[in-house]
Amino acid sequence: MAERSFFLFLLLLFLSSAVEFSASIFEDQVGLMDWHQKYIGKVNHAVFHTQKTGRKRVVVSTEENVLASLDLRHGDIFWRHVLGPSDAIEAFDIALGKYVITLSSGGSILRAWNLPDGQMIWESFLKGSRSSKSMLLVQPSVGAEKETVLLAFYGGFLHAVSSIDGEILWRKDLGSESLEIQQIVQPVGIEVVYALGFDGSSQFAAYEINARNGELMKHESVHFSGSFSRENLVVSDGVFVALDASGSILVTVHFQNGEYSLQEMRISSLLGGNFGKAKLLGAKLPHMFALRNDKLTGFLKVTDEGKLETLERINNEVSISDSLSFAEKQRAFALVQHNDNKVEFRVKLGHEWNKDLLQETVNIDPNRGHVENVFINNYIRTDRSYGFRALIVLEDHSLLLVQQGEVVWKREDGLASILDVTTAELPVEKVGVSVSKVEENLHEWLKGHILKLKGTLMLATPEDVATIQGMRLKNSEKSKITRDHNGFRKLLIVLTRSGKVFALHTGDGRIVWSLLLRSLRKSEACTSPTGIRIYPWQIPHHHALDENPSVLVVGRCLPTDSGPGVLSFIDAYAGKEFDSVAPTHSVVQIIPLPFTDALEQRLHLLIDANQRAHLYPRSPEALTIFNREMSNVYWYTVVAENGIIRGYAPKSTSVNEGSDEYCFDPTDLWSIVFPMESEKIVAWVTRKLSEVVHTQAKVIADQDVMYKYISKNLLFVATTSPKGTGEIGSATPDESSLIVYLIDTVTGRILHRMIHKGCQAPVHAVLSENWVVYHYFNLRSHRFEMSVIEIYDQSRADNKDVWKLVIGKHNLTSPVSSYSRPEVKAESQSYFFTHSAKAIAVTSTAKGITSRQLLIGTVGDQVLALDKRYLDPRRKTDPTQAEKEEGLIPLTDSLPIIPQSYVTHALKVEGLRDIITVPAKLESTTLVFSYGVDLFLTRLAPSRTYDSLTEDFSYALLLLTIVVLVGAIFATWILSEKKELREKWR
Repeated sequence: MAERSFFLFLLLLFLSSAVEFSASIFEDQVGLMDWHQKYIGKVNHAVFHTQKTGRKRVVVSTEENVLASLDLRHGDIFWRHVLGPSDAIEAFDIALGKYVITLSSGGSILRAWNLPDGQMIWESFLKGSRSSKSMLLVQPSVGAEKETVLLAFYGGFLHAVSSIDGEILWRKDLGSESLEIQQIVQPVGIEVVYALGFDGSSQFAAYEINARNGELMKHESVHFSGSFSRENLVVSDGVFVALDASGSILVTVHFQNGEYSLQEMRISSLLGGNFGKAKLLGAKLPHMFALRNDKLTGFLKVTDEGKLETLERINNEVSISDSLSFAEKQRAFALVQHNDNKVEFRVKLGHEWNKDLLQETVNIDPNRGHVENVFINNYIRTDRSYGFRALIVLEDHSLLLVQQGEVVWKREDGLASILDVTTAELPVEKVGVSVSKVEENLHEWLKGHILKLKGTLMLATPEDVATIQGMRLKNSEKSKITRDHNGFRKLLIVLTRSGKVFALHTGDGRIVWSLLLRSLRKSEACTSPTGIRIYPWQIPHHHALDENPSVLVVGRCLPTDSGPGVLSFIDAYAGKEFDSVAPTHSVVQIIPLPFTDALEQRLHLLIDANQRAHLYPRSPEALTIFNREMSNVYWYTVVAENGIIRGYAPKSTSVNEGSDEYCFDPTDLWSIVFPMESEKIVAWVTRKLSEVVHTQAKVIADQDVMYKYISKNLLFVATTSPKGTGEIGSATPDESSLIVYLIDTVTGRILHRMIHKGCQAPVHAVLSENWVVYHYFNLRSHRFEMSVIEIYDQSRADNKDVWKLVIGKHNLTSPVSSYSRPEVKAESQSYFFTHSAKAIAVTSTAKGITSRQLLIGTVGDQVLALDKRYLDPRRKTDPTQAEKEEGLIPLTDSLPIIPQSYVTHALKVEGLRDIITVPAKLESTTLVFSYGVDLFLTRLAPSRTYDSLTEDFSYALLLLTIVVLVGAIFATWILSEKKELREKWR
């Protein structure tokens, strides 16, 4: 019995050392191979809640349609809701000190959320008959009110809604088709609601409505000699301000005590000089307002007599907060001016312009750009005086809380709006440079291994689990700023919508450097800059120790394709812009070429709106290389709105005016025109240029061989009937069909065409090697489907002998031309799939040997890994024994959803937009990066880590196990000899 217990102990000890081979993730391993970061996006509105009881917080809404509650002390997220792209937040406010009221989805949905925990209390759907501006008015609660009436304007109707249960108390139709309501006003203590707007282009209209029952009390209109612009503002309870269409005349309308009077005045007479076209700033100030042109900002006050008084002209750009009620009949607002790396923060009293309640200077990183918005809140200091804090939104979409001249906390919420991603290798660890490690004594070493053993045997307490995880993170090398042998440590270089570039470390997700690009900032030459894509520019292999890699950022100065393009070149290690190209030709397509110059800079073709090709880098060497390889360069364009796909090739140096030797005219090669009345392009996808295919041959059952049709010129296109492009269910099965094409982009040949009757968009697809997988909706079965098409080369069908493939006697290396008509064979199969998809990607490895997995971004904002073998078109219900040995899975009508296959585990990547895979140097492993409002990165081994041990494998424990086993062998041998000797003496 004692010997059995001893061997059982040895067995458990051995399993504790070998458990590292398991593919499961234990509780104490969370965060070792993945990281998850939560963001909210650029804040466009904020409301503070700083009552004495409860946590101090600020509720914000963002451009990413996020409603969130943030901790005022640290900036952490208490709760948040991502409402989605079709449910944009129009307005929100806090009612009764405990409800967050939101108006969203174009103004048609009114919701109440519980302020402490973010749970939805009620939801009301507002009805309207025409398009109109959406507005929400929440009156501040007075005393111990139990209910507040909410006023919401949508679709030409004014709604009064109860704040308790969302019941619509009354609904009033306002005006005709020509009426545009611009402002809803209810003076405090008065049961009259004013609806103010324009009737036509030159008529001011006002409606007085009973706040109790919605009865129309009075309707007035005032004629204006010119025409109104749509810039307007209610300055106080009785003054409405608007601009004319030219922006040079200021119109004020007074509407107190049932009387209406209109006055107009030239802005130049108020602010002096040639002010030019003005813009009315939307900040709600006490009895004043602000105008801005390209050079200065002017502040005007409406006096008690109804006259306009000029307060100040500020030459520098200034941001203004809404007014804040902070004491009995006291209102204040903030002015923020950005000068270099300092921000001047001033708080002014509403009725005393020349008096500053607060004036502070705050140091801010100039790499964050200028201040775009500011929200203020007051607090009471220890000396019972009033202090002020400011929530500042900067140009790079970051969020800062400033108090007492210091930045209390900051959030990098620009990362919630990533446009594109590329990667760069980290620097090589140079010889002689050592990384310091924490020396551990014998006691700590033993303690660590004992805790690890307890965790393996599932005997660890929660405190032990936390200690184990902390020790692993402390000892992990994943955060070093040098590249590792397995290629797990890299730089993720991301381009955001604000024009800022971030370098994120794949080990822990921290920001290594960030840069707000000068070329993508608003200027006179570039009025509406926007980023497009980011590409590797220089990848040094031969000079990796003395040269840094660099990336190319491409943008344009207008939101349209015809806008001039801008280029920026960034050092991937230093995070500095070392070169840029001023606004030049338009950019509609970027083509990285498979050629590099002597400096290892990759050649790129930038296609403009006229399909002319511009070569970069603009050097004689690059031009020589391109001229030599020009006969093998092709590109195509997809004009989805016109249903046209065209193929081009460079012809010769352009002779157009303004062109140079690096500009090439296009040659039209082919075109495919889809009939617009029956087919509309809804999706197209091609292979990743960096994808590696390990072998062209596929050995199937009975030692037969099939040869993949491998072509980087393969294009997948999906079209549907016009009715099938709408929302799911908007068409009947007989009205919509999905048609898919596989097209060779060099010749324009359609290699394969297939029709799915009764199916519709949206379509998400991924193309890899010789197969394409796409996701769509089946109207007949009312379920989502995924289909696969595999295409094989029949021209090599005579090479059926596997031994020929092994010894190299085959024609796989013979040249292949796209102009020779290919003999191809396509196999396809369709399966039902449970989830709707937001994005589809495929794993990629360094050599392409490892089996592939599909990565599907679900509607629940999670990433699901699905083995490609489930999407094999050769699956059958009753496979033979040889086919089973090949790995063919029996056919089922649905694809399995295995809970353990969620790459994101129990986490969500809110607002998921795309999934990026990056191969590591280790063939078995790929890095998966998914982004949306959140960021998530993890490692994935589709065929398990067959070529390595895990990083946290305990070699010491394995050695200890071996020593104990050897000792046990000797001990049992001695015991056996003694036992045998005793038996002989008997």
